[in-house]
Amino acid sequence: MTSSCIGRFAPSPSGELHFGSLIAALGSYLSARAQQGLWRVRIEDIDPPREVPGAATRILHQLEHYGLNWDGEVLWQSQRHDAYREALAWLQQHRQSYFCTCTRRRIQQIGGFYDGYCRDRQRGPENAALRLRQHNPVLAFDDRLRGSVQVDRRLAEEDFIIHRRDGLFAYNLAVVVDDHFQGVTEVVRGADLIEPTVRQIALYQQFGWPQPEYLHLPLALNHDGNKLSKQNHAPSLPDGDARPLLVAALRFLGQPVSSGWQDLTQDKLLSEAVSQWNIALMPHDNALKPDAETTAFSNRSQQAMISR
Repeated sequence: MTSSCIGRFAPSPSGELHFGSLIAALGSYLSARAQQGLWRVRIEDIDPPREVPGAATRILHQLEHYGLNWDGEVLWQSQRHDAYREALAWLQQHRQSYFCTCTRRRIQQIGGFYDGYCRDRQRGPENAALRLRQHNPVLAFDDRLRGSVQVDRRLAEEDFIIHRRDGLFAYNLAVVVDDHFQGVTEVVRGADLIEPTVRQIALYQQFGWPQPEYLHLPLALNHDGNKLSKQNHAPSLPDGDARPLLVAALRFLGQPVSSGWQDLTQDKLLSEAVSQWNIALMPHDNALKPDAETTAFSNRSQQAMISR
């Protein structure tokens, strides 16, 4: 029987998945499956200049290879432009947005946070971004792992961009419109996305939509103390036996793993992980690497990614 829980994993095709991506995908997958819920996949391909040709197809192959099978059809943001335009039109109609011609340079010069300069200046759409007119800024939210999370008041109160000057739809708008469309009830993702959460909740409130629950996972860091990311050239998840990296990800998330996992099939390993999923065991802090036992992989790229 399916519960009312709907989780999701929403990668951008700016590169292939890496170990940090696996942690986020696995955490969201296990949380949804442990609640007998659905797990959706969405490709966030709304920023063409950042996209890598073939990355989206490769990402879907990697998810399948690691046994993270999704429910329903993949949602592609590049096919959702009409929905975003409709949302923008609604905000404009209800005077909850306005055009802004301020440059990044000006905003940096005043401290890095937008000061509402164009809020009441009746700018037109030419060479302008569209900003949300904040009515009730969200200063904090409840996280299932971290409890009450507060963010910088200046960030929470800022009238943020929902449609870019270059004509592209902003991330915060697209993710809220699509999570609502897909019926997402919980968002499990990396802790690097904690700050955008208050902006997304503000959008939910101004649309009058119910917001999902949030759980922000610890981040895997490289030897420089930076999160594993495509920008930092984190190695792609390798093909071959997926179980060692799944075990590494499980242990990174503080989840129990059978001492005889080498004798389990991949499906059985994931099935046990679902049945034993326990948020209370999860660490809050980011970490440099998983424990040494799970880093003894034969593949050199795995070794470099996790054990250095």
